[in-house]
Amino acid sequence: MITLDRIEKRFGDNLVLKGVDLPVAEGRVTALIGPSGSGKSTLLRCVNLLEMPDAGRLAIGEIRLDFRPGAPPARRDVLAVRRQTGMVFQNFQLFPHRTVAENVMEGLVTVLQWPEARARARAMELLEKVGLAHKAPDWPASLSGGQQQRVAIARALAPSPRLLLCDEPTSALDPQLAAEVVAVLADLAREGMTMLMATHDLRLAESIAHDVAFLEGGEIVERAPPEVIFRRPVDPRTVRFVETLTGERTASRGAEEAQPPRS
Repeated sequence: MITLDRIEKRFGDNLVLKGVDLPVAEGRVTALIGPSGSGKSTLLRCVNLLEMPDAGRLAIGEIRLDFRPGAPPARRDVLAVRRQTGMVFQNFQLFPHRTVAENVMEGLVTVLQWPEARARARAMELLEKVGLAHKAPDWPASLSGGQQQRVAIARALAPSPRLLLCDEPTSALDPQLAAEVVAVLADLAREGMTMLMATHDLRLAESIAHDVAFLEGGEIVERAPPEVIFRRPVDPRTVRFVETLTGERTASRGAEEAQPPRS
């Protein structure tokens, strides 16, 4: 079990996270939804300590960290948390001067000190999983956005993290390329990968999440299975937000159907 307990985060005078409680069960996928500025990405970054919480508690497996102002956790504890998590960013963040295989290998070689042959074998295994083993010697710039994001997922999986964090993994992609990424994440979900993701992609949240949490103003307003959040939400704020998501999806489908067929 991964547990966030009363997590708070400030940026100056702005309290971005206001005592967030969130359990993430092992082997399940939890989707964070909410308007821009609601705190979704900040919450993800607090889990792997790219942003240090100002208050609260984080538990990942046997690791327990308490946060207090002016008392940051020890570096060894920060590194222990980061070894338990993998991060997939919105804009891929691949190294342009490394090949596809080298991008996946990089953390294994430089951080975990794996021998290059072992790291390359692991990279090829993961590239095969995301359908890109044939792109191993290529440069990231030669790939489509969907392919780059699949490489980024392989890189995040390389050290076998306990928890995969995904920050808007499809938002920079058009619908066709986003579908490639959704398919890979769905395969991981079926295999029992524990995931926490921030997303505006209704298809992604509906298709692979076991639990959905709606954030607004730095607080979790409602948390339930996707069939409840997207079809029978209770809180009026959730109702309004879901209506914006479903309206956007309807408009997007209409635009796609209006496109002339490709020759």
